[in-house]
Amino acid sequence: MNTLSWSRRRVLQGGALLAVGLTPCGALLASEKTGDITAQLARYIVASRDLPLPDAVAVACKNHILDTFGAMISGSQMRPGQLALRYVAGQGGTEQASVVGSGFRTTAINAALANAMCAHSDETDDFEPVTKAHPGSSVVPAALAMGESRHSSGEAFMRAVALGYDTGCRLLMALGPDLVRGSHRSAEGTAATFGAVAGAASLAQLDALNTCYALSYAAQQESGIWSWVKDHDHIEKAFDFAGMGARNGVQAVSMVQAGMTGVADVLDGTHNLLIALSTQPRPEQMVDGLGKRFFVVETAIKTYSVGYPIQSPLDAILTLRKAHGLTPDNVRSIEVRVPSDAVGIVGDSAMPDVNCAHMVAVALVKGQVSFVDSHDAALMHDPGLVAQRSKIKVFADPALDDPAAPRGAKVSVTMTDGRTVTHYTRFPSGTKENPLSVEAVNNKVRDLIVPVIGQDRGERLIEQINHLERLKDVAQLRELLIAQGA
Repeated sequence: MNTLSWSRRRVLQGGALLAVGLTPCGALLASEKTGDITAQLARYIVASRDLPLPDAVAVACKNHILDTFGAMISGSQMRPGQLALRYVAGQGGTEQASVVGSGFRTTAINAALANAMCAHSDETDDFEPVTKAHPGSSVVPAALAMGESRHSSGEAFMRAVALGYDTGCRLLMALGPDLVRGSHRSAEGTAATFGAVAGAASLAQLDALNTCYALSYAAQQESGIWSWVKDHDHIEKAFDFAGMGARNGVQAVSMVQAGMTGVADVLDGTHNLLIALSTQPRPEQMVDGLGKRFFVVETAIKTYSVGYPIQSPLDAILTLRKAHGLTPDNVRSIEVRVPSDAVGIVGDSAMPDVNCAHMVAVALVKGQVSFVDSHDAALMHDPGLVAQRSKIKVFADPALDDPAAPRGAKVSVTMTDGRTVTHYTRFPSGTKENPLSVEAVNNKVRDLIVPVIGQDRGERLIEQINHLERLKDVAQLRELLIAQGA
């Protein structure tokens, strides 16, 4: 029998359960026969609080948490982050959680919103290649806000983050990532809310039934459309990809914490989320491999702080530059071939860090791509770089539409002596197939955070996250997140 059906018959049976001392939640947990996706997911969210992470997953989790802290802290100094900080500072509210780069605290909901917008103020946050989700920028801020407000341990924080990556990415797998994007919806925004609510529910220690309610409140807030591609300032995009989802997830959990009840079968009952958002839903994907397959391991950490479709082109041009001594003077033309959907994202953007031709030109001229250069709008108008960019053409190549390597790229350079050299990057560094070491992640984050919080705080934060399982209370990280002079 469906233990989460809210028919009149079920309500009467619920009364009988209460009469013999079993709560609806107790019945939910006791039932092993139910096939309900919502119930299975809720039970796993509850159980995962006590399940140790495999060693490799724990390392990946700490790497992604640190990487997202780097994105948050550096993003707090950029315009989207600064506007988010100013906005939540004006909201006031109970001091529950910290806002990065500042000295103030606010409600967990507002802190999640601001920190998440900081995390996606630029293009340095992580990316899951198959689903196209950016899980870290919403999951980590939501878990941090909830964890700080509840004085959760570092280990609990890690488990909640791993859970958030799993849930957000699995929602897209259940909906079909290409079907979501084909319906003008944003895959990134769709994943963000569900990833955030799962992580926050874990740290709030909701029981299974209340977790179902939180999932339902999150489902009602599911949103995000492809119009973000027209945002040239990256401000609404920071909200669409990250801030909205982190806020939604924490808000859903806090509403349930306040005693609000809701619908308990939002993933499988009538009018459920999956059939509402997909023409070909695969509900089993929500729970398939839970506890065995961890999406935090599958999510890529960006080597360069640019839009993800540009990672492979940069890897390819820098490889060719080193191997063949390429310079602006001996290069006649460059062809960059990317998967079909990438051109609409990075083909001709006004933002430097999501303009493929511009970033390839920067790599050719400078031999590297720094965080500063990738965000310097003035370089878009530099005569020397404009001249190099005119040599570069970016093409959509259906031959690169490879589900196993969805963000590969091929770069061909024709030199002034007539030679043509080509490099195909199937998996850029930072992917699960070509992962970054702990030290490489530390170095990336060091470059992002030291200019903001200083050398001492930066090194202490890196050390704390590298040994996060030892931390008794994530609120102890608070002092390390404040910008110099704040």
